[in-house]
Amino acid sequence: MRRTVTAIVCSIICLQSFAQPDTIEIWGRKMALADYLRYQGIEKDEVRPETWGDQGDGTFVNPVLNADYSDPDVIRVDDTYYMVASDFHFLGMQMLSSKDLVNWDFTSQLYDRFDYPGWETMEHYSNGSWAPSVRYHDGKFYVYFCTPREGLFMTSSESPYGPWSKLLLVHEGAGWEDPCPFWDEDGNAYLGHSLVGAGPIIMHRMSPDGTTLLDEGVEVYRGNVAEGTKIHKWDGMYYLSIPEGGVGQGNQVVLRSESLYGPYERKVVLEKGSTKINGPHQGAIVDTPDGEWYFMHFQQTPVLGRVVHLQPVRWEDGWPVMGEDYDGNGVGEPVHSWKVPASTTGKAQKPHKPASSDKFSGKTLGLQWQFNHNPVPEAVSLTEKKGYLVTKALKAEYFHFARNTITQKLMGYSGTATVKVKLTRMADGERLGLAVMGLMEQKLGVKMEDGKKYVYLEDEIGQEVFSAPVKRSRIWLRMEYDVRDFEIKFSYAESKRRFISVGKPFVNFFGNWKGVRPALFNYNTVGEGGEALFDEFVYDFDCK
Repeated sequence: MRRTVTAIVCSIICLQSFAQPDTIEIWGRKMALADYLRYQGIEKDEVRPETWGDQGDGTFVNPVLNADYSDPDVIRVDDTYYMVASDFHFLGMQMLSSKDLVNWDFTSQLYDRFDYPGWETMEHYSNGSWAPSVRYHDGKFYVYFCTPREGLFMTSSESPYGPWSKLLLVHEGAGWEDPCPFWDEDGNAYLGHSLVGAGPIIMHRMSPDGTTLLDEGVEVYRGNVAEGTKIHKWDGMYYLSIPEGGVGQGNQVVLRSESLYGPYERKVVLEKGSTKINGPHQGAIVDTPDGEWYFMHFQQTPVLGRVVHLQPVRWEDGWPVMGEDYDGNGVGEPVHSWKVPASTTGKAQKPHKPASSDKFSGKTLGLQWQFNHNPVPEAVSLTEKKGYLVTKALKAEYFHFARNTITQKLMGYSGTATVKVKLTRMADGERLGLAVMGLMEQKLGVKMEDGKKYVYLEDEIGQEVFSAPVKRSRIWLRMEYDVRDFEIKFSYAESKRRFISVGKPFVNFFGNWKGVRPALFNYNTVGEGGEALFDEFVYDFDCK
């Protein structure tokens, strides 16, 4: 998982050719799409991807999760698979569960804040949780991750639904990344990690309770951008599964040795090869109850971020072989489609995706939502007014620094997200609405000035490009997107049946190590005051 802003175009074999735009606009400047793709090392798509995930006929099409679940790690405990992924500056980290590795649901969030400088003042974009690992040991779930500035963290729980222990800073210090714990058969515990910038793989002895590192660590392997290690022991041999070569160009590598400290044999087990899926690496090897094996990994895309693919795995001569060796060079390549792994329940799962829409009818936010930086809990309520998410506007000069902005992942090739907002508690200086967050920030909202309300559109350079009076006490704000066409559009309505398009179509990109996201915001530019009453969030996207 090299920290470089590299992107690729979504590429799944489909039937229909399509034309992408000739030019795109970034930070208010036009540039040729071909130049952008070339600069980012992207291979231009010639076919239009249409489908992904569970096809409802016993097969799936990659990606199985067409959303930004960067650096996924997966384990199986009894009949359930559990997954965590990097969430960086969005809080908190989500755990998902599945019975078949294709259809996933949110299970819990592991923490809700970082009690360190800068997290209250919105200064940690691109920081936060990098490349977590999840393990189950002695009746307890453990999740480890590093933040590039603060150090190595751990949280644990006896249940995947929580409660999770308060984040423990196992090692204080900047510059670590991608940790993985390992408990050996003799009871001894270890932790491997790499260094920011993709340094060597370093192995530490660790206390059996997972709370303390016992030495300074020993370098056990050095490779080309070697990072993201996952530690396993199978049939008496130690295996390190690691990505090498960088996000956009890398491969998955497996090392094996009779000793955890090496020396290690090395084998490339998954590469782009003859496919369009470049950088197929960084993820988890997991087995099923009936003895099958799979590998879940990410692929970086320019808008959605790092989407998740599932590869079949077979074993040959003590090595895992991932995907299919289409070009016959002895190294696996990503598959486009495969049979859905047998459900651990004995009954095929109904095709579905993680939650997205929300009527705000519960007592807590749905697990699909994540705060941008630390939340201010006293300024957010789901119980003050039944059926509404009520947020109190805190002072911020710009959206970028607004507290209590809630977000969720952009999912699918195309979709529509619409939020209904009641405007009866606004105050002068308040701004609320729907934003698109990524490399840039575009906002469609309602502002109040001198006692009057206006719907407004603000572009990625903070320039207001549209404004019109609001005549009613409620409004619908909508974003429509098609990532294949690099196009996002805003519209609004004061009557649910009549939406008015505003501004020109625009594009946003993967940025700050995260894919593009819809976000709900509320802040005040002159002081604290005013409330947003978010009534309903309807989020529809292509499920097949």
